[in-house]
Amino acid sequence: MARINVLDKDVAFYSKNDEDYISLTDIARYKDERRTDYLISNWLRNRNTIEFIGLWETINNPDFNPIEFDGFRKRSGLNNFILTARQWIEKTNSIGINSKSGRYGETYAHKDIAFEFASWISVEFKLNDIAKVLEVDRIEEQDDAIAIIYRPVIDTEMIVTA
Repeated sequence: MARINVLDKDVAFYSKNDEDYISLTDIARYKDERRTDYLISNWLRNRNTIEFIGLWETINNPDFNPIEFDGFRKRSGLNNFILTARQWIEKTNSIGINSKSGRYGETYAHKDIAFEFASWISVEFKLNDIAKVLEVDRIEEQDDAIAIIYRPVIDTEMIVTA
């Protein structure tokens, strides 16, 4: 797991199939060190959040379950509506959010979704988070370009066979 430092907080991220996934748990720690699961759950129960994630999944996930999504959307915003990351993943077959429960559990989200969460937590955190992720992407692209430039070239005409 790679880490970036955003406003003196370490935020874990990883890449899967050339897509970055950022720790929502670490982002939530910016607001509250101990109650990260409640922050994520409160964000998920917001109607705008559900519509955003539902649209993201519709665009990016051919196996997304739109019927369950519609049920969540209809109940979102009600006082008695509760939604955890695990419920969202299991019911909608989400690929944009993944979560591991337990003592060392963490919730990760695709960077598009994570940036929305970061903006809900703090606009300042979001802008710094985006800058750090883009910086990491730029460094990786430069490393790839350097690897291509400095790849050893073998001139087959120069090889002499005995």
